[in-house]
Amino acid sequence: MEQNDLILRPIDGPEELDLFSRLPYLLNEELADDLAVGRRRPEWLWVALRGDRLLARAAWWTRAGGDSPLILDILDIDDDARSDHRDIGVRLLRTAMAATLPNGSRPPEYSRFVPPDWRENTVTRKAVEDRMTVLERTGARLFVERLRLEWRPESPVPEPTGRLAFRPVRDAEELVALMTSVLDGTLDAHGRDDLTRMSTQEAALKHYKDELARYTSPRDWWRIATLPDGEPVGFVLPAHNGYNAIIAYIAVLPAHRGNGYIDDLLNEGTRVLAEQDVPHIRASTDLGSVPMANAFRRAGYVNFGREINMTWD
Repeated sequence: MEQNDLILRPIDGPEELDLFSRLPYLLNEELADDLAVGRRRPEWLWVALRGDRLLARAAWWTRAGGDSPLILDILDIDDDARSDHRDIGVRLLRTAMAATLPNGSRPPEYSRFVPPDWRENTVTRKAVEDRMTVLERTGARLFVERLRLEWRPESPVPEPTGRLAFRPVRDAEELVALMTSVLDGTLDAHGRDDLTRMSTQEAALKHYKDELARYTSPRDWWRIATLPDGEPVGFVLPAHNGYNAIIAYIAVLPAHRGNGYIDDLLNEGTRVLAEQDVPHIRASTDLGSVPMANAFRRAGYVNFGREINMTWD
């Protein structure tokens, strides 16, 4: 599609990844592998060109083998371009959404990784806010800001306190039942949003099927924490998501909150992954989930970035 010498189109294939990657972003290095394994498709990677200059781009991601986009995780505009760069971003995104997404469907969530101090740096703040403005002009709104956290091998591996015992998860039914319980009083924005549209059990089962069950890392990494008499107090799910070792889920059951058990759980999950000699362990939590953020800090995790999530109503 061409408007006033501006060409809006998807890339032709992997051979145009160099073109698509002319605008810098940390996900650029993953694009070739994502295309190769089916997490992306060329028709989901769109560019706005004026001549041979890349002025804007957008891309969606899905799980390997997925049939439809799950998240809009790349939206960039040339920050050195003319003053109409945000207008170009809006035109590109609207055109790409109309061609890529099913008619009448709610667009997938938007995700953007940003530096931890992005608001303090004038240049970075303008770049982030310009992209958010593009999204807002297509109907999106800020949903949540999240902390990105990382444990590194030079940090000490926490020692067990002995307060809790740990055992593997018996089966999916046991885990979903515990997940259902911990949704009571959750501070997680995505969990709270799910509960506006479905029951706690439905939300837990959806989370399990859509994410946790899809990890190919060993299930025997998953741990349930119990008191000496065997009563569960919480669980932690160390995993590998295809990119990094992660703490996929961690929670204390409502009846046992306030006893500091979150530290024992996180320490156990960290030990499990550290034993795999991984280069780092990633985790994330909502900016407003202060107790969880403090637990990661106590366990030696550093805040190396943030994530902006926006959604369409």
